[in-house]
Amino acid sequence: MKPRTAPTSIRTLITESLAIEAEEATEAGALGFMARAMTLACLPHSRVEGLEFERTNGPYTLSIMSPSKVGLPYGSIPRLLLAWLTTEAVRTGQRELELGDSMSGFMRQLGLVPTGGRWGSVGRLKDQTTRLFASSFTAIYRDKTGVSLMGHKIAEHASVWWEPKAPDQASLWLSTVTLGEPFFREITERPVPVDMRALHALKRSPMALDVYTWLTYRQSYLKKPTQVPWDALQGQFGADYPRTSQGRRNFRKGFCHALDKVRLVYRGARATPSVTGLLLAPGRPHVSKRWAGP
Repeated sequence: MKPRTAPTSIRTLITESLAIEAEEATEAGALGFMARAMTLACLPHSRVEGLEFERTNGPYTLSIMSPSKVGLPYGSIPRLLLAWLTTEAVRTGQRELELGDSMSGFMRQLGLVPTGGRWGSVGRLKDQTTRLFASSFTAIYRDKTGVSLMGHKIAEHASVWWEPKAPDQASLWLSTVTLGEPFFREITERPVPVDMRALHALKRSPMALDVYTWLTYRQSYLKKPTQVPWDALQGQFGADYPRTSQGRRNFRKGFCHALDKVRLVYRGARATPSVTGLLLAPGRPHVSKRWAGP
């Protein structure tokens, strides 16, 4: 029997992983950062009914609320936006960031190809940018002794003048976003280093993006093997899945599929699924520890 050819997406991931391994992120100009709060609990993977969403990771809960006329952010695009915002804030040290004078130019920075139509990337970027900037976030840490709360908006002010019908056309006005002060402090004081090439390679899977950023963060401080139960992983990554027997099985299948993609671009990840959960072993973060911090 003639061997089957690997799917195009897998072949692409393998090709990109070889390029990533061949050159450090800093040397390749691909050093990026993600907000730590977003590595501990995640945005919705798909469209959510209602205006509030929660994800929990042990004592930590992330709550997101959105105006009724806007809706909650979801999918890969808000994750790529968050990585870009965090990276630019760390790089410039400024709360006001320029998004560029054309939509297509900004999309290239996110690793997106401008496409039109009902389901094209152009319309989705404008929609998800509005959803992300309009939403309010509350981080809650609760233990036996008390509770700690931090509420923030990612954008204190934003002006986005892109024209989706002409993404290559420069706008008369510069599109900018001013980050909220608490969010700016959080992402510049405790950013999680990531390889932007890995994020761009994994952009088709929101869960793979989440698993990648979480794993490289965990590997940066893990000192001994740790077992993370499936229930805890589902609370963190799988709020879209029901807490039923079938829902748990579907979550495990989806998580392991995303993990397989992550390990293609992050070969140093020490994560092994088992019947009871995910075994994490000490290893190296995806971005070298030679990075000294902002």
